[in-house]
Parts: sequence; structure tokens; C-alpha cells
Amino acid sequence: MFARKHYKPDSFSKHRAGKATSKPKRSFREHAVTAQRTEKAKKPESPPLGSTLTSAIITLCVGPEQRLFAAHEDVLSLSPFFSAALRGQFLESHAKRINLPEEIPEIFSSVLEYLYKGDYYPRLMHNKRRNTWELEDAADNNGGRGAVESTVYHQATGEPLLKDTMLYCAAERYSLDELKRLALRKQGLQSGIQCSTILASARYAYTNTPDTDSKLRSHYLALIIRSRSTFKRSGTMQMEMESGGKLFFDLFVAMCNHMDDISAITKSPH
Repeated sequence: MFARKHYKPDSFSKHRAGKATSKPKRSFREHAVTAQRTEKAKKPESPPLGSTLTSAIITLCVGPEQRLFAAHEDVLSLSPFFSAALRGQFLESHAKRINLPEEIPEIFSSVLEYLYKGDYYPRLMHNKRRNTWELEDAADNNGGRGAVESTVYHQATGEPLLKDTMLYCAAERYSLDELKRLALRKQGLQSGIQCSTILASARYAYTNTPDTDSKLRSHYLALIIRSRSTFKRSGTMQMEMESGGKLFFDLFVAMCNHMDDISAITKSPH
């Protein structure tokens, strides 16, 4: 049963999706070895370990403005999507170049950061005093970037969206299951996010994940239920519900299940 708490109107600041756990930060070479064993365990054409820093350089043209990125071929091949592209499905014939016109450069930059380092900014940091995991710069509200890094402006919708949600959806496109898990853990540590941003990000999650992948969608449903006292006062929530969509049918089912659970607990003998 959820306890009633007080929040600022239209702001989500106290509830989190769950506790995040992570292993200590590893070096690039350690991550390359582990990632090759996990993300590419099913791929017999995986490049030899230790070759990630000497393979060919691939140019990637990202977004409508065609921003250029460069990455090692073996590092990109950790993703089944890029492995297929490098075998010639999307690769231009006269240059080692992959075009990603629909991708968002800020998100793709974090995908590359993850492929090389095993994490992306803001990183998961271990607080030894509290023995907990938190986001880098989270405690530094003045000098650190903190909440500024939690959203990315999405030009297609004209709204800021949660960066971790967008990375989760990118990881879905590129078949990077470990990145999906990391993005979901990090999103559970975010705080101080406006209701409008949460709802816009939830819509993005529903649009960019398949019905068979319920983890991110369930995260948003649980988040809204736990923060219901805030969302029910939100004008944005009212407009979103009047517009409809699968998100709100799923929310209705989740709320019914929540009420059934409360009813069962209340009726159970003590």
C-alpha cells in the first residue's frame, strides 16, 4: 500500500522507480571483453578479442543535419544492428560510412560512449558513505550538470524528453540489451522531473518500443500510480487523458490491479 505524501504541483521529485545497482566502473578493455561475451555471444563472426582498438574506422552520418561521428568497426559490431550494416546492408559501396538520418546526435553520442566505456554520462557512481549508487554530479546542484543532463530536446515533437528513455529506445533499435538495463536503472534515479516531461517521455516510450517489451512501459505506469496525488492535479495529465492512447488504457488496467491488491490486503484475516 502506498503512503500519502506531499509534492509540489506538476513536479515529480520524490518517487523513484526502484533501487539501482551496478558494478564498479571498468576500463575500456575490460568492458570490450565482457561485452563481446554478452552482447555478441550468439554471433560466431565476432572479431578476435583485443582487436577493438586496431580495426577500421567507420564514419557515421547522424540526424537531419548529418553530424559526423567516427568509431572502430569492431566496437560498432558489438551491436547486431551495426554488425549487419557493416556486412553491407547499409554500408555505402565506396566508403566505410553509415547513414542514420532519423537518429538524434545527442543520443547516438551516448550510445557510442557506452560501447567504448560501458557507461554514459551521467555515470553511475558508488557512494561509499551511504553504500548506494547514484548519478554522477547528482549531489552537486550548483557546479554539476545534474538535472540539465536528464532531458534532451526532441525536435520532432518539440518537447524535452528523458534522455534515459530515449537511450532505452535506441538500445532497442540497436539490440543492446545491457544498455537497455542500464538506461532503465538510471531513469529510476532521476528526480525533479516535471509531469509534462514524464508524460511526453511515456508517449515516446510507447511509440518506440514493441508491445512485447513491457519493462519501460511498466516503469512509467508504476511511476504515475505512485505519484498519483501529483498527476491528478496536473492540467497536462488531463489533456493527455482526453487525447487518449494505449498508455492510458494500460494505466487504467494497472490502477485496477493496484486497487484489487489493496482490497485483498484489507480483506485478508490478520
